[in-house]
Amino acid sequence: MFEVYITKAAKYLPNEAVSNDEMEAYLGLINDTASKARRIILRNNKITSRYYAVDKDGKSTHSNAELTKNAILPLFDENFTPQDLEVLSCGTSTPDIFLPSHAAMVHGLLKNKSVELNSSTGVCCAGMNSLKFGYLSIKSGNSKNAICTGSEKVSTWLNAQKYNHEAENLKSLEEQPIIAFKKDFLRWMLSDGAGAFLLENKPRGPISLKIEWMEAFSYAYELETCMYAGGDKLENGEIKGWSDYAPEQWLNESVFSIKQDVKLLDEFILSKGAESMKDAMDKNNIKSGDITYFIPHVSSNFFVEGLKKGLTEKGIGMSDDKWFMNLSRVGNVGSASIYLALEELMNSGNLKKGDHILLSVPESGRFSFAYAYLTVC
Repeated sequence: MFEVYITKAAKYLPNEAVSNDEMEAYLGLINDTASKARRIILRNNKITSRYYAVDKDGKSTHSNAELTKNAILPLFDENFTPQDLEVLSCGTSTPDIFLPSHAAMVHGLLKNKSVELNSSTGVCCAGMNSLKFGYLSIKSGNSKNAICTGSEKVSTWLNAQKYNHEAENLKSLEEQPIIAFKKDFLRWMLSDGAGAFLLENKPRGPISLKIEWMEAFSYAYELETCMYAGGDKLENGEIKGWSDYAPEQWLNESVFSIKQDVKLLDEFILSKGAESMKDAMDKNNIKSGDITYFIPHVSSNFFVEGLKKGLTEKGIGMSDDKWFMNLSRVGNVGSASIYLALEELMNSGNLKKGDHILLSVPESGRFSFAYAYLTVC
């Protein structure tokens, strides 16, 4: 078995930062009406700026694959060129197309040489799953290097045009043309961007991060779906997929919109997060005192105090000075968020050899959690 190091980290955030007051200029108004939920949601999540790969007309400026490629390019230099790459592993919740895979589309833009591809899907854990594929490939000796990414292009999914037909349909049924909170909620939570890591079997440069271990947990066997797209949730909790709907229902019911069962989220995301993190730390004999920096991906600042309480109750609480977050500045970028946070810390100049970093990523899709433990060297 070989050691695995993150030797370089890079990111790409499209266009200019978008303030809270500018969001509807980019995403549009559903039924020409300002969202009543927007200010409440933003007050709770405490995000003050984010990035969109669209202009104010809602027209795309980048695809997801282009965002990912742009995050990857800074990883190359005279010591590691595109021709040296062996594995490309890409994770996303929001691929540009169903087929071919997201990684294949990114590879097509790189135009370097034949490499092994892996595409990880899901929600926020897709980025960690792509990282684990690269980690295990190098760990096993199958490859000497890998580039792993997390990226999202969600702005076009959230554009008002995607919901206006449903609003018109509600009018025709003589109902209030107000889109359900489970759909409107996420319009003010999610944004675009990409992050990328270069993994190698030897450290190099002034700072490398040795991946000591990675762990992942799923609670889908006992919990129903919480966050979903391309279908809808039935009264019994089951999901009815898009292909079982008539084409007109895709528009009338915004079947392809991203939705979240907020009650289910509140009930389980923190408790299962604390439980799984305790299990990961116990399995690898890690104590809170061993950790120098704790980087949690949280979708909203609303959950931070609850998470701190849950970790403390499990005996793994950490002081505030160990927490590192950039949610307020870059927004919730799903599977890319953990990449963006670690990239910022890795390139901050604040890390010292011997520091330990714990990455924590929850996914509310059907409640999955992923962790990684790193040592600065």
